[in-house]
Amino acid sequence: MTPIPTGRLFRTDTGSDLVLTRTFRALADDVWASLTEPERTARWFGPWEGDGRPGRTVKVQMVFEEGEPWAEVSIEACDPPRRLALSMADEAGSWRMELLLSEVDGVTELRLVHHLDTEEGIGEVGPGWEYYLDMLLASRAGKPLPSFDDYYPSQKAHFDSLATAVEL
Repeated sequence: MTPIPTGRLFRTDTGSDLVLTRTFRALADDVWASLTEPERTARWFGPWEGDGRPGRTVKVQMVFEEGEPWAEVSIEACDPPRRLALSMADEAGSWRMELLLSEVDGVTELRLVHHLDTEEGIGEVGPGWEYYLDMLLASRAGKPLPSFDDYYPSQKAHFDSLATAVEL
């Protein structure tokens, strides 16, 4: 399998946003459940435990990462089934992101927006999000999960080029 990278970079007044999009033939409520219910997130990202309300912190086990570490994730905003804003910090840095859903005629678009503090390292971050979003697609379809080796390092150049592109 050779997945094609879809990530785009948008420069804003406050930094840069890495945006990746996936489309589902499903209602927004169902896709939302795949993003927020622990037994469903366990299928493609990892289970979580705690009080999943805005202003609270949950623990997420990243079962598809080496060592299956647990990470603390803060719920910044939660507007079911449209917007989930999260932040976390680990040895790789700080992460601020939003999951945005929009539905039209039973088709839901998911936009993952990673608010970057720096564009440095985007060549590693971007392929990871492509991988996880494709894990979400596969888990929902009951298909075999992809291998991270199909995403990295092959997609690194695409994401690195986003950071070096000059806006006109």
